[in-house]
Amino acid sequence: MVTIENVRLLALSLPGTDEYAHFDKQAFRANGRIFATLWEPEQRMMVKLSLIDQSVFSAFNPAVIYPVPNKWGLQGCTFFELKEVREDMLLDALTTAWQAVMDIKPIRKPSSK
Repeated sequence: MVTIENVRLLALSLPGTDEYAHFDKQAFRANGRIFATLWEPEQRMMVKLSLIDQSVFSAFNPAVIYPVPNKWGLQGCTFFELKEVREDMLLDALTTAWQAVMDIKPIRKPSSK
């Protein structure tokens, strides 16, 4: 089991990560891009993975780690059930998602001249 407090600590331990409100969820982003959202009432976290990484993580236990059941799931969005997932597994997934957003050109606002 991973607590909400530990989820925050894990996500925010990744360099350059900040937490902010995103609609009715808390989101974690780095390099200007969201890589995870926290679904507190449901005790789950969504982590944005590649489809290959999603299939690898889901293979461990599809009742605990599984694609979001809609078109977002087809894009790699993956749920992790916090009451059941191992902390090291969640940290591996968060690190994988974080690395993916860090490898993308940063989002920059246009400069005003």
